Formats: sequence, C-alpha cells, structure tokens
Amino acid sequence: MSTASELACYTLIQMPSEAEPPNELQFKNDIEKGDTKTKIKALKQLIYMMLNGEKMPGLLMYVIRFLLPMPDHTIKKLLLVFWEIVPKTQADGKLLNEMILVCDAYRRDLQHPNEFIRGSTLRFLCKLKEPELLEPLMPAITECLEHRHSYVRRNAVLAIFTIYKNFDFLIPDAPELIHNFLEQEKDASCKRNAFMMLIHVDQERALDYLSTCIDQINSFNDILQLVIVELVYKVCHTNPSERSRFIRCIYNLLQSTSAAVRYEAAGTLVTLSSAPTAVKAAASCYIDLIIKESDNNVKLIVLDRLISLKDDPVHEKILQELVMDIMRVLSASDLEVRKKTLDLALDLVSSRNVEEMVLVLKKEVTKTHNTGEHEDTGKYRQLLVRTLHTCSIKFPDIAAQVIPVLMEFLSDTNELAASDVLVFVREAIQRFEQLKSLVISKLLEVFPTIRNVKIHRAALWILGEYCTTVEDIQSVMTEIRNSLGEIPIVDDEMRKAAGESTDEESVQISSGRRLVTDMGTYATQSALSSASHKSSDDTRPPMRGFLMDGDFFVGACLATVLSKLAFRYVDMVASEKKQNSFLAEAMLIMATTIHLGKSGLAKKNITDDDVDRISMCLKVLAERHPLMSTVFQKECRASLDAMLLAKQREDSGSKKDVFDRKSVKIQPDDPINFMQLLANTESSSSQDQLTMSLTLATMGVSTRKEAADISSSKLSKVTQLTGFSDPVYGEAYININQYDIVLDVLVVNQTADTLQNCSLELATLGDLKLVEKPQPMTLGPHDFCNIKANVKVASTENGIIFGNIVYDVTGAANDRNVVVLNDIHIDIMDYIVPATCTDAEFRTMWAEFEWENKVTVNTNIADLPGYLKHVLKCTNMRCLTPEKALSGDCGFMAANLYARSIFGEDALANLSIEKPVTAAADAPVQGHIRIRAKSQGMALSLGDKINLSQKKDKDGK
Repeated sequence: MSTASELACYTLIQMPSEAEPPNELQFKNDIEKGDTKTKIKALKQLIYMMLNGEKMPGLLMYVIRFLLPMPDHTIKKLLLVFWEIVPKTQADGKLLNEMILVCDAYRRDLQHPNEFIRGSTLRFLCKLKEPELLEPLMPAITECLEHRHSYVRRNAVLAIFTIYKNFDFLIPDAPELIHNFLEQEKDASCKRNAFMMLIHVDQERALDYLSTCIDQINSFNDILQLVIVELVYKVCHTNPSERSRFIRCIYNLLQSTSAAVRYEAAGTLVTLSSAPTAVKAAASCYIDLIIKESDNNVKLIVLDRLISLKDDPVHEKILQELVMDIMRVLSASDLEVRKKTLDLALDLVSSRNVEEMVLVLKKEVTKTHNTGEHEDTGKYRQLLVRTLHTCSIKFPDIAAQVIPVLMEFLSDTNELAASDVLVFVREAIQRFEQLKSLVISKLLEVFPTIRNVKIHRAALWILGEYCTTVEDIQSVMTEIRNSLGEIPIVDDEMRKAAGESTDEESVQISSGRRLVTDMGTYATQSALSSASHKSSDDTRPPMRGFLMDGDFFVGACLATVLSKLAFRYVDMVASEKKQNSFLAEAMLIMATTIHLGKSGLAKKNITDDDVDRISMCLKVLAERHPLMSTVFQKECRASLDAMLLAKQREDSGSKKDVFDRKSVKIQPDDPINFMQLLANTESSSSQDQLTMSLTLATMGVSTRKEAADISSSKLSKVTQLTGFSDPVYGEAYININQYDIVLDVLVVNQTADTLQNCSLELATLGDLKLVEKPQPMTLGPHDFCNIKANVKVASTENGIIFGNIVYDVTGAANDRNVVVLNDIHIDIMDYIVPATCTDAEFRTMWAEFEWENKVTVNTNIADLPGYLKHVLKCTNMRCLTPEKALSGDCGFMAANLYARSIFGEDALANLSIEKPVTAAADAPVQGHIRIRAKSQGMALSLGDKINLSQKKDKDGK
C-alpha cells in the first residue's frame, strides 16, 4: 500500500499552532497582488499547510505564474522546498502538465549567471525522483561541470551522481564523464565529490585515477585523502590481492597533516594488515594523535582504539615495545585520560621496560608535589601510587626502588594517596621477606612527620605487627614516647594549663595592647598569652594531639600494638628486669590513655568500646597467658594472610576472565566447517548440518526452537496502548538502545471508515525528549500501519511516555476524534549496569552524595542471603561485601551494593536486614535499604524499583 505520507520527504517544518490558517482565496489574492514580503509570507504558510496534509491543487498555477518568474532569492529558496513536497503526479501516476513549466523554469535557473542560484538548483535536483522532470535538464546539468565557480561544479557532480544512481539510463556515460572531469579538475572539494562518485559507481576508474597520482597523495586536501582511505579499505576487502599495491599508500597517509586522515588511515592499516610493522606504525600514529590533540573527547576515543588493539593477543606483544611512548600521554591534564593510560601501560608493561616505567612514574610523583593542591591532583597521586603498587607486586625486583618514593606520601595531606601507600606497604612486607628491614627503617624514619590520624594509626599497626628484633621494638617504643610526650598525660596537660594561665596573668597588664571592640569600648589583649596558647597546640606531639581531639580509637590501636610488642620483647629478652620495665611502661601508657579519656580534658570523652579494648590489653599484659600470646603474635598474622590470599584470588579470577576473553577461539584440533555443509536457517544464520543432525539424534529437540524462544521473548516488551473495543487499536514494541528509545507502534483501524490524518501524538515526563513528531497517516477500512517514534534519554530516572491517537473520518462533519493511550513506563534498570569500586571510594561517595532514599523491607522472603540475591537481581547492582563476610547464620546481614548508569551516574546502597534466631522458620526478613545518589531522580527511581519487586511470586520470581 502506498500512501501520500510514505513519499520521500527531506525537509520537516513545524507550523505554529496559534496561527490561523488562511483559505485558498486569500492565498490566491496574496500571491497574485501582494508585495514581495506578502508573497514570501503566503508561500511559507502554504508550505506549512501542505506539510500537514492539505493538497490545494488550485494554487499550483498561481505559484507558477506569479512566484516562479520572480528574481527574489528568498522566494527562490522557498520554492525549492515547495517543489520538493508538492504532489507532481496525477491519480494514475502520470506527470502533471503544469510540471513542464516548472521544468523549463529550472532549466533557466541552471543557466543563470548567479552561481548561488545554479548551485542551489543542482542540490534541489538531487532530491527529485521523477525521471520525466530530470530528462530535459540533463544537458544543462552537464554544462555546469565547466562553470568557472567551484560551488557550481561540485554540486553538478553530486547531481550527476544521484541521477546516475537512481536513473542510470538518463546519463549512461556518467562514469567516463566524471573521470575526465577528475583528471582536469584542480579544486579539492570538486575532486573529492568526483572521486567519491567513482568509488560507488565504477571502482576500476577510481583505481586507475589513484594509480596515476599515488605519489602525490600527501599533497592532496584532507577531504580527498579521507575518500582515498575509504576506497583502499573497500578494494582491499573485496580483493585481498590488491593489498600489496595500496598498503604503501596508507603508510604515506599516516604522515598527513590532518588528524582525521591519520586516524582513519591507522584504523584501515590495522584492518588490512596484521604485520608487526603495520601494527606498530598504527599504534605510534594513535599515540601521536592523543598527545597532540587538545580535545579530551578525542583523546579518550583514540585511547579506546589503542585498548582494543591491546585486546588482540597478536598485537599485544607489539604494543609492549611502545609502553614508554604510551606513558607520554600522562602529560594530558584530564584525569580520565591519565587513568586509562596508566591501566593500559600496566597491562602492557614487561620485565624489559618496567624499570623505565617506574622512573617515569617517579617523575610524575615529583610533579604532583610541585603543583598546587587541586582535587584532581590528589586523585592523580592516588592513581600513581596504585600503579607503582601493582608494578611492585608484578615485578618484585623493583619494589626496593619504589618503597622510598612511596614513603614520602605518608606525610602528605592527601589521605587517599597515603592510605594506598600503607596498603602497598602492608602487602609488600607480608609477601617479600627480604624487604622487611627496608620497609621498617623507612617507616620509622617518616613516622614522626605523619599528621593524619588514620594514616598514623595504620602505620602504627604495621610497625607493631612486623617489628621482630629487639632494636626495632625499642625504636618503635621511642617513637611512641616522642609521639605521646611526657606521661602521665593528664598531669602534664594540667601543669601546662596552669603554667600558661600564670603567664597570662603576669603579662596581661605589663605588655598589653589596646583594641577597640564593636561597641566602641577598649579591650586589652596580651600578645604573649595568645602566642603561648597557639604554640601549645602547634608543638603538641601528634599522638597526644589526636587523643586531645577526642579520637581514642587510635589509643585502642596503640594498646594492641603495645601488647604485641610486649609479648615479642618478653620472648626475646632474658633479663626479667628489662621485661618488667617494658611491660610497666606499656601498661602506664594504656592507663594514662584511659585516664585522659575520662578526665574531661579532651574535646570528646572516650567511648565504652575503646575503654573495653584498652582494659582487655591491660589485663592480657598483667596475666601473660600463653594462649593470648599466641593470639596476638600468630593468629592476627594468620588472619591477615587469609585476607590477602582472598584478595589475590579475586584479582586472579578477574585476570582469568580477561585471559579467557583473549584466548584463541579456534583450537588446532577443532573440526573444519566447510561452506558446502552449511545451510541458511530461517533466521539467516548458518548451522552445520552434521552438528544439527547429531543434536537431533541425541537430544531429540530441534535447535530451531531457540529462534522461536528469542522471538517470543520480544513479546514481553509489547505494551498495549488502547482497548480492543476502541475504534483504533494500538500497541507498541519498545526497543531500548542506551541513549535512544524506539517505539514501534502498530495502529489498526477497526472501523469500516477511512481515517484521514491519523497521527500519533506523544508527550514525555522525566528526562525524556521526543526527537520528532510522527507523520500523519491515512488508513483504509480495517487497514493497519506501523508508526515509529524516537525518544532521547538524558539521565537515569524512571520516565513516562503518554499521548493519544487523533484522526478524521472521511465525510464526517464533526471535530477530530481522539483515542487516549495507556502510559508507557520506562524502566530504570535498562540503564543501570553492575560496577565495582574500593571500600574507600564507596565511603567517599557515600559521604559526598546528597540524596538518600530509605526503603523499608516489606517482603515474603524468609532467607537473608535469598533476599540479598533477589535485590541484586532486581536492581542490577553488585555486592561489594566479600562472600565470606556474608557467610554464616547469625540472624543479621549488612552489605554494600554499587552500580553505575550508562550516563556515568553512581548509585550506592546499604542493605541492613535481620531475622531473629527466635523467629519462626517462615518469618519474613526485616530491615531497611538506604540508597544514596548524586541526583534525586536516581535515588527515588531505584527506591521505587526495590519497593515494586521486593516480594517474590509463588513461582519464585
């Protein structure tokens, strides 16, 4: 069925809804008797109405008589649109007689002295689909190839190309004509259009021309070079024997001055040849593009091409030689570019170039110290630390060079980088026994300069765990004494406070200075008293400063460290006097910490948990039971071993997945599939008849059933829009493709009337945007049609598409009929994918994100792990909590979940559920889920999804 709305339309113009459409008589009057402005306005309104389905055949001669001869350029441009959309044929398909006059007018325009009118007319002729109109114009079009202006010549080439492609009988000698034109032409844009035409209609002539000028390619314009790359790609794919003839041409284009040409040439070169020299040349070109291009989007795109090159096992070995060139990309300022570069370099680094890579990373570390503090600077330092960490674990020989560099980060104000350094130090000292003395000495050296409480606490734990000699233990005790200052702490602080107050009283009168307050009165301030108070805060030792600020968790950690050191010291030193002295000092430090916490001098009092921990350590040192000695000295180390081993297994599992993806898909002993034994199935896929017959013999089930299953699964995405009793029935198939939603709407006329101007009117709610308005259709009695609508998605939140179907009934005098459609709900899960992040990153995002949505658990699931799996399945989130931490049955479960949208938005969730041990076996799980996101829509949409899918069906879904 062919309707008017199915005709090709290249221009869409929206008509203002508030405008009152004029009638045919008014149009005739304005076109015939109006001035130029009136005629332009009338022609615009006529185009609007014709686009909306109005035919108006009576106005055709008025346009030809009064508008076509006018020299005004605006009218000429509007007429090009008018002749594009106006019906040009009668009901029987024959050309209208009036179009002969139009054809004659355009023949005159093709001979017009103004080059703009000639060029725009040639562009218009590309859109005509009536050979009867084009045939009389062919001589004039051919003459335009010799026009003095390049604008006319290049549009003449495009017109000949389009006409030859659609109606080759009108100009059968077009390839020869264009080939001769190409040999004589000097303008780059004209040569590009002519060469592109030859590529598509006569590749032999295109290759002949390329052979004559293959040595001059580097001097061509970039638009022509891009077309040459396209030709070489096509020819070499269709005829592989031609590769050797043109591969040198692609090599030359790698030196082009245009970045676009070099990018396309590098991609083509890798596709055509897997030789090491070709891959190396293409990769070097990509690296050069990344370094020289200023646009970060371009850098990321080209980096992705490099990464895809690396994923091929054959190319990976070649890229390993270019690691140092890849490291040059770190000169970029964008953090995402640097992150991808470091990841790529880590995957490619080998024992031959790891030392050079470490030197470059050291220089980058030094640069971050010299630059000003910025948010990205801290994150970049963290990336550098992680990269050096991974290098040291992969290549233990260079760990001794890396450790001194990384230790400098511990005194840094950036907690992220310093915490990553300590994670590396902990793993290095545990794995590499030979580095223990180096790590301990460097850590003791930098320990007094640490000013961050979390880093101080972690460094103290490492020293307490791995100091095994008497000298190291005594060194640690010296650092602890220096970090605490004079003890008992409470007495010392009270003495200092009393001394400072005395100084203030003595100095306040003698050396005061007058100040004027806001109320106009005089006030006296002692400069010495304020300076002494300030100096007491600045000169206070680090550990004491943390305790005075109320952070007594570091005191609990100190108690554990002292217990480990004391047990180790007692085992190694035979002198009972020295043993007692060491134990007494350790117990005094613990006791004074508790005393300070309860004295009220600190900003916050000590918590009960910290008191219990320190008291337990005091009791352990007082009793010195062998079992507790084993726990502190051996069991703690065994727990650390188990944790590092689990992490190593997780990392090796992810690496194995990557290796499996890289592995060869076809093994040497696999059977060969011959094309003669392959048959096309109904789904256009190839199947081996032998394999299929064996499957039938053994299983008795045809593999063609899978195709039926696939097609039936699509039915789940069909949404019914109207009722079966409505005059117009509609249903939509929703196809979601990342940023686009395509609605394929089936509209069925269930009446015996012809429906005119049947249009689908849609509106959206949320971050959805309708790209274009669907065109109106004409439906015969009991006829049907498919209407497609595109919707753009801007962010991750639930959206709603609603609207109606509007139509006119032929012969009816009433208003337009409307059928209201059901709402289409767009699910957030189509845009969310599981992702992973570290615990530190999770906590940082949890603290930064503003929007929180707390969802109360209301389910019929009675199993804690079962509920967690159900939530993960429904939300597409990944559980960050290790499986071992979730194992066991204690009646309570807490887990962190994480996902990321395709738009780069992060979604965090904390699951806290319980089921009391005393509860019945079928009692449901209780608790809540807290969701955090940067945007309100993300948090609310994810919470709604969990609320809707909390309960399982009877079938277990």
